[in-house]
Order: sequence, then C-alpha cells, then structure tokens
Amino acid sequence: MLQSVDEAREFHREVPVLDLHADTPMLSNVSGYDINARHDRKLPKAINGIGHVDVPRMRDGGVAGQIFGMWTMPYPEILCPRSIHKQLDCIDRAIADSGGGMRRCWTGRDVREAHAAGTIAALAGIEGGQALRGNPGRVEEFAARGVRYIGLLHFSANALGKPAYGKGAQDDIGLSSVGHEVIDEMNRLGVIVDLAHINQMGFYDAIAASNSPPMVSHTGVHGVHPHWRNIDDDQLRAIGDAGGCVGVIFARKFLGGKGIDKLCDHILHVIEVAGEDTAALGSDFDGFVVPPVGLEDVSLLPNLTYALSRRGLSDNTLAKLLGGNAIRVLDDVPPAREILGIDKT
Repeated sequence: MLQSVDEAREFHREVPVLDLHADTPMLSNVSGYDINARHDRKLPKAINGIGHVDVPRMRDGGVAGQIFGMWTMPYPEILCPRSIHKQLDCIDRAIADSGGGMRRCWTGRDVREAHAAGTIAALAGIEGGQALRGNPGRVEEFAARGVRYIGLLHFSANALGKPAYGKGAQDDIGLSSVGHEVIDEMNRLGVIVDLAHINQMGFYDAIAASNSPPMVSHTGVHGVHPHWRNIDDDQLRAIGDAGGCVGVIFARKFLGGKGIDKLCDHILHVIEVAGEDTAALGSDFDGFVVPPVGLEDVSLLPNLTYALSRRGLSDNTLAKLLGGNAIRVLDDVPPAREILGIDKT
C-alpha cells in the first residue's frame, strides 16, 4: 500500500500513466491555449470546465501520455472534417514547439519508450462520427494523421448510428450500414472503436462487428450511479470479454458525487464486474466537466492513486488502471503502417 500522496507521485514516475480522453485541442483551436505553458489553477468556478491540462502540470502529476480527444459541433456537418484537421494541427504545433517535451506516439510501445525517455506521449482520438460525414474513406484520412480511436457517436445522431442521449437518440435502432463500413475500415487500418456516447443497441452491434478490442474512452458506470451517460454491468462485461478497456470519467455529475471516493467507487466497480484488465482513466479534462474535489487538474492525479491504494488496490492493479490496460489495447490494435504511410522507425 502506498503510504502518502508523495509515494503515489513517485509511483507515477515508475509506471506509464495514460489518460484516454482530454478535450484540450478544441481549447487550443478556439482560444490559442498553449499546451506547453503552465496555467495557474484558478478559482473553482473558473477551472471546473476547462484549463485542466498542460505539459508542466502533466509532469507534476506524473502523467506519461495523453490521448487528446477532438470533438466538433455536429451542424453544419460539412465543417466537421476541417475542424478535426485544425485540432490535429494544434497537436502537431504543440509537439513541434515543445522542445522535445512531447512526442507523437502511435502504439503502446511508443508510449513506454516516451515514458522511459521522460517525454510526454501525445496521441489523438475523435469524438463523434459526424467528423466522417458519412464517408468511411475519411477513416484513412484521419488515421494517417495519427488518430488512434474514433468515437462513433457524440451528442447527436449521425450516419453511423444513434447516441445514448441527444438529438436523434433512439433506443431501438442499432449501427447503420455506414456504421458497419466504418468499423470495417477501422479494423483494416488499426483504429480503435470507441463506444462512448453510443446507444445500447449500437454498442453491441459495434462489438459484434469489430475484430479488434474496443474501448469506452470516458464514461461512468450505471452500477454506482444510474445515469443515461453511464454504461451498465452487461456492457462492462462485454468490453472486458472483447479484450478492451473502459476509461472512467472524472465528471461529478456522472459520478454522482463531488469527492474522489465517488470516483474510486466507479473504478472499483469496473474492476469488480469486468476484471482488473479492463479499468482505465478517461478524465474528460477540458471537456466542460466539474472534476472531484482534490482532482481539480491533471497535476493532482496522485491524489486519486493514493485514494485507490487506501481502498485496497495492489500496485500491480494500480499500474494496469493508470496506463497498463490502455497501453495493451494500443498494442493489440496496431496502426496499419504501410497503408497509412507511417515511418516504421
């Protein structure tokens, strides 16, 4: 058992910590937010929605890597691909301006190597299939630029299927024929299927259609706090059985409480239901979330690790939760380097 937050912080130096979802690129794209600059923690109301992540505070928190989620306004859909490319440009510029402090990563091996070198691993994911505009061919376009997962739905229906909540939500309609084509392309190109925000019927359709491990990049769990945003125990088991991982969100309203212990409840429930190889971190930092008290930004992540240790998690299980499970999925769904034109070195 870790004896203090300082010990938890040191533990983060030993094991690669990887968060599956932070919306920082949109913040950079809209306001010019500098990911490489330290931003002071502001008053609670100011920081609760955005401004949780930057490289200096990631280092303070012992975070080895971040998958940056990129969302778009769904209407007009014609603007969605451009928005994704602009957010990818923001990530590219941040890496270029980091002076070696960040590097583009694709695989779990890349993340481990970046961690060993003391460099922050930067990866990218898309939140919402509207970015594809109903064209499965765009999967390759984005994958070639470093996108490692695509969330099929966000808060509105699109050509792929229906959301769990939002405009066009519908429980009795699953994945569309276009959605199936998109998953085929994702499997061919080594892009992970992300099932955050999708309705239940589409959720199970996508798992059945995919031949590679899926993930839920950021979610709460219904077994702790019943809410439309949270997935139930059967869904947890389905992800675990498929070899995937579930990133637990840090948003108070989906956790059902404001303290770190409530976040621990969700993580421990994932482990109890789906096993220690399934739980992961999916903060949704910079995504207009109100995080738990004591976890107001990424620098405070060791507070969560210490709290989980006090709840009985072993160092081995903590290492899996903090990054090991997410890194395994990255390794199990390797990008199709030759097709995407990625340098093999």
